[in-house]
Amino acid sequence: RYGSVLGLDSMRELLHRLGDPQDGLKFIHVAGTNGKGSILSYLSSILIQAGYTTGCYFSPWLFEYGEQFQVNGVHIADDELARHTTEIAEAISNMEADGLNSPTLFEAETALAMLYFKSRRCDFVVLETGLGGREDATNVVGTTLVEVITPISKDHMAFLGETIREIAGEKAGIIKPDTIAVSAKQHADAEDVLAAKCAELGSELRVVDEAAIEPISYGIGEQRFNYRTWDNVTILLAGTHQFSNASLALLAVEALRDKGVIIPDKAIYDGLKAARWFGRFTELAKEPTVIIDGAHNEGAAMALESSIRQYFGDKKVILVIGVFKDKEYDKLLSHLVPISRQVITVETPNNARAMPARELAEKARAYSNHVEASDSIYQGIDKAYEYASRDDVILVCGSLSFLGDVKRIIETRGTNNG
Repeated sequence: RYGSVLGLDSMRELLHRLGDPQDGLKFIHVAGTNGKGSILSYLSSILIQAGYTTGCYFSPWLFEYGEQFQVNGVHIADDELARHTTEIAEAISNMEADGLNSPTLFEAETALAMLYFKSRRCDFVVLETGLGGREDATNVVGTTLVEVITPISKDHMAFLGETIREIAGEKAGIIKPDTIAVSAKQHADAEDVLAAKCAELGSELRVVDEAAIEPISYGIGEQRFNYRTWDNVTILLAGTHQFSNASLALLAVEALRDKGVIIPDKAIYDGLKAARWFGRFTELAKEPTVIIDGAHNEGAAMALESSIRQYFGDKKVILVIGVFKDKEYDKLLSHLVPISRQVITVETPNNARAMPARELAEKARAYSNHVEASDSIYQGIDKAYEYASRDDVILVCGSLSFLGDVKRIIETRGTNNG
């Protein structure tokens, strides 16, 4: 049983009753609207290559619950998960007995992450905010070496504010005094807010110089680019936006070095190349090509549209899309439906926030006449394969929540057809 009270008081109380496991850990804190997962992957991979025991905490999980809690790229073991869950349950029961508010589920999970990383003696923890930053459960950490702000766009407006300036104010809440904050190139309003926050706290703000990014080669399997003094950087994460994400990771690594962390050049190059992150322009199959992407807001939709045009500009695209009612679904549709020859809407399963497939189809028809609704994700994927020839592209997107289901469906098809 979990509460839903805003603010950090419950989180601080829970951690205190658990012995404040976050104290003594060194954090790289990541906030923003899009690209957080990629940044976590790049930075964790680099630190692992440099020989550090590295914790990584993120949400949502796609395949199994424990994948949110990783050390050196490996999920938490079931016995450790059970042990820490028991500790947290006892602490929450004691809080309730004392008449205090129950922590939220995310607060309990964040506390579990801290217990786990402390028990594994992590040298560094790469920490993703759950929602916003200022009052996010992860913001109980007292000290961070570097804060990373990924591209900010409109998402979760009911909680974070209606304007970019308001949303940026929430994200900027993770910035601590006398640290280095690194940021992607932002909307002018967002950059103003971040700069003002850093000035107020005596922290330094470093922003990715987009003009210094020089793509050398594009590809689903491998991409290469230069960024300032970093030559011929290889990444395997696909999407045109990954050049910017990897450049932001380089900026963060430079900041860590300036904070005294020893990271050899080889670890940086090897770490960027070794980074993987499922569900961000991920290729699942060939002939036809199947791409899945968790895009669910305008910024992510623009990046996805750019990548589709770059890699598959001459191909027929069949779009399979499911969204939540509280997302900017119209912005998603306006970028992705016009580049698709056929659109199949689905309802994301087991979620009260899911928009019904037929309702989504009606919205999509504002941009195309080639739209139909499917009764299930399985049926939607089946229908997409009926429309697709070997040279075509099936694009599945709209929410991270059902990408695990899609992966299982595609893999089952491959097994049955193999």
